[in-house]
Amino acid sequence: MPEIFRVEKEIAGRKLVIETGKLANQANGSVTVSYGDTVILGTAVISKETREGLDFFPLTVEFEERFYAAGRIKGSRFIKRDGRPTDEAVLNGRMIDRAIRPLFDEQIRNEVQVILTVLSYDGENESAMVGLIAASAALAISDIPWDGPIAGLNIGADENGFILNPTVSQLEPSPFKLSLAGTTDKIIMVESQAEQVPEAKMLEAFAFGNDAFTDIVGVINELVEKVGKEKLSSLDLMPKETEETLKAKEEIIKKVDEFVSEKVTPYLLAEKKPTKALRKHGLHELTAELEKQLIDEGVDEDLIEYAVQKADKLVMKKISSAIMEREVRVDGRKLDEIRPLLFETSVIKRTHGTGLFQRGETQVLSNVTLGSPGDVQLLDTMEKEGEKRYIHYYTFAPFSVGEVKRVGIGRRDIGHGALAEKALFPVIPKKQDFPYTILLVSETLGSNGSSSMAATCGSTLALLDAGVPLEAPVAGIAMGLAIDGNGGYKILTDIQDLEDGPGGMDFKITGTKDGLTAIQMDTKTDGLTMEMVEKTLNQGRQALNQILEGINKTIPQPKELSPYAPRITTITIDPAKIKDVIGPGGKMINEIVDKTGVNIDIEQDGLVMVTSTDAAKAAEAIEWVERICKDIEVGETYEGKVIRIMDFGAIVELLPGKDGMVHISKMAPFRIDKVTDVLNEGDKVKVKVEEVDPVNNKISLALLEGGKTPKRPAASPGGFNRNNDRGYDQKRGGNSKPFFKKRDR
Repeated sequence: MPEIFRVEKEIAGRKLVIETGKLANQANGSVTVSYGDTVILGTAVISKETREGLDFFPLTVEFEERFYAAGRIKGSRFIKRDGRPTDEAVLNGRMIDRAIRPLFDEQIRNEVQVILTVLSYDGENESAMVGLIAASAALAISDIPWDGPIAGLNIGADENGFILNPTVSQLEPSPFKLSLAGTTDKIIMVESQAEQVPEAKMLEAFAFGNDAFTDIVGVINELVEKVGKEKLSSLDLMPKETEETLKAKEEIIKKVDEFVSEKVTPYLLAEKKPTKALRKHGLHELTAELEKQLIDEGVDEDLIEYAVQKADKLVMKKISSAIMEREVRVDGRKLDEIRPLLFETSVIKRTHGTGLFQRGETQVLSNVTLGSPGDVQLLDTMEKEGEKRYIHYYTFAPFSVGEVKRVGIGRRDIGHGALAEKALFPVIPKKQDFPYTILLVSETLGSNGSSSMAATCGSTLALLDAGVPLEAPVAGIAMGLAIDGNGGYKILTDIQDLEDGPGGMDFKITGTKDGLTAIQMDTKTDGLTMEMVEKTLNQGRQALNQILEGINKTIPQPKELSPYAPRITTITIDPAKIKDVIGPGGKMINEIVDKTGVNIDIEQDGLVMVTSTDAAKAAEAIEWVERICKDIEVGETYEGKVIRIMDFGAIVELLPGKDGMVHISKMAPFRIDKVTDVLNEGDKVKVKVEEVDPVNNKISLALLEGGKTPKRPAASPGGFNRNNDRGYDQKRGGNSKPFFKKRDR
């Protein structure tokens, strides 16, 4: 049996334990990482074959949730097997991918796959960050070329200050959750949701987390010293070529670099190119001239194809250099300038709310649908059970970038939708103030730089257009980076196409006028210093304020609800009466819904919400519920219907689900022989409440009006009146004893 190696370190009061040698030993790198009772198996494998023809590094990261890890069985009645990844698993995988990818050599063409499998989840220590550490450790001890390790951690806060790796219960009251990944001195990945937290406070949280990286990186390095494999050479993982070919490629790259340095200004920087089409045309002309020159020089066809392929990235580098040297951008903007903005609402007539937002050529149409409280999304994942009443979906059609591709929902779409959803969530009104279920769909109609931030702005417009009382409008902006290789850098506001290349970053910021609501950052460098983060947030705040100003001018406050949107009427009833409104087996509530066409949702605290597009029907349903919940009191009169006849009386329905009995003795001022002499099923009657039994709630009634009028029978021979309700022989005088025993009534 292989030897098992183990390292551990106390982090935030809990042991972080990393172990290798026990599980999955055929992987290039394999570890189990435990934090509390949350355990992740992390594996890293590199393929033995180099994939020819690729122009990108083939890395995949899979985050595998397992219901058994949380001691649960999948909720579906028909499918119990863990199926395709949940949105949460996809988002966790994307986050880990963004953290580890920048430290790979992009020239590698062997496939690398990192799989994180959740073996145990304790409900308190989140699996995502434990998974990131597992990915880092598995890669670090493997022979796969990678410039790690890195650390991953979460930060929250309470009244006493910042909390390192807060538990799930500690995160609930925290005003923010900040997830960071990085080395001992730089931040590589950021993910955050916040409740309008000021930038200064968020920067303090960044610094707090940056200081905590050292311990986690240190414990991984301790394991590397014990079992770390010798790294493969990146050259061995590139397409196999002869020494002659490699030399020819080196020479052609020098030639391309010289050509691009000379031509990038006349083709792309000499004149403003405000549109993507103009920039693509300039780039096409540059590469066409390059190709022609190489053909004229008699360069081999394969080398020409290789040269043209590399030209794009070299152009991006030269553009970055121009920004550093002259602060010149391809479209002529200043470094902190946003492209032209367009805001519009009520674009589509029958939707409950729409918002059209455009920044340059990035264009997103967001649409709101308001539904009843019962339209909530039910959550059934490894870590979460519950309901979700605010939902945002993002779509990205191929026509938005002028291409023909397969239509479908990919991981990128899930990620962008979740980011815009996260950005708006802190300002969505509480259920008690606005009980609607809110579904937002953002359609990307044009894309050229951060459509997810356009979806955030479009969502704000659409929600306000739908009459949703947001706490505050939210805007979003994507920030970029240009570097010179010597430590110099410039922060760019509102990046687009050619500005998001090697050495750059995509730092997305969303917020209100009072603070930040979400951050997401990935980089194509070895990370950002705290100084870079601070400058990015400060410059981003200027951009957010400018966009928020445009939103406020377009729609300064929520509109009235659309006439096509349902209305929700609420009342509060005694929680003890809920069972009466629902009825046995749901009979009563189903009857109300069937006859009025409304939707009814009832909370455990007695809040009743009636949803309908017809105000009259909603009022009818509310009245019905109120009648069901009304307490019957002695002395009250009701108009009801006879629903059952018995030998000794009739049952009358007073209110829905509530009835009482009119005894035969209470149907006339004299004795009658049969109930049906007065009442029959279906008769409409007026009755008075004479008694309510406090023990069993049985209600005794007296008939006031309705039914047939009985005839008083003639007196019997001997002067005895059988219908005399006193029941004694009149000949014997008023004080005599009854002639017959009085009937027990």
